[in-house]
Amino acid sequence: MARSFGRPDYAPLNVDDLRAISGAGELVSAENDAHLFREGGEAVAAYLIQNGSVRLYRGSGRERRVIARVGTGAVLGDIAMFADSRYHSSAQAIGDVTAIRFDRDRLLPELGRHPAICMRWLVAGLNQLEDTQRRVIGLLHKTARGRLAELLLDEVDRTGTVTLSQSSMATLLGITRQTVNEALGDLAAEGAVETGYREVRVVDAQKLAAAADQ
Repeated sequence: MARSFGRPDYAPLNVDDLRAISGAGELVSAENDAHLFREGGEAVAAYLIQNGSVRLYRGSGRERRVIARVGTGAVLGDIAMFADSRYHSSAQAIGDVTAIRFDRDRLLPELGRHPAICMRWLVAGLNQLEDTQRRVIGLLHKTARGRLAELLLDEVDRTGTVTLSQSSMATLLGITRQTVNEALGDLAAEGAVETGYREVRVVDAQKLAAAADQ
């Protein structure tokens, strides 16, 4: 758990810290499409993803919009939990997911007693904020093709596959599905990727990285 969030070299955790953070959380699991929490629900807990991927979305039915996909090491729901408010989005498992659930009433006292844990949590949050800012900058200064290439590099798994539908890519990038389709066609023609049903396979990471810089 100590290596799961923040920087292990920044504010190292001692034995008491590790005991405290372990005691404040409990391991939970979610099967494919199950929810860790839902938009509008009372934010009584935060989640640290141990294994698997989670989609964050807002709305429901035809108004549902995917806003992010996160994986191992991501912390979810903590901002709303710390603010004692409601969850701003829904968190749904993509495949099997294991996570550590931190209930607010158990976590906050430990953060007050253990500054190193508090700092590591802060660093984890800042890392996620930096990722968000990087994507916003990309929206402002890169072409749709460049933004798509960057998204594919961010989302590719160890097998070289990105399991995102074109609709999800379009939502994450703030562009149309047609634009995604055209950009994927360009990247495929250049030999950077191969496309399939609801997935993209990266065949040349260097070409894809070059496209992401444009």
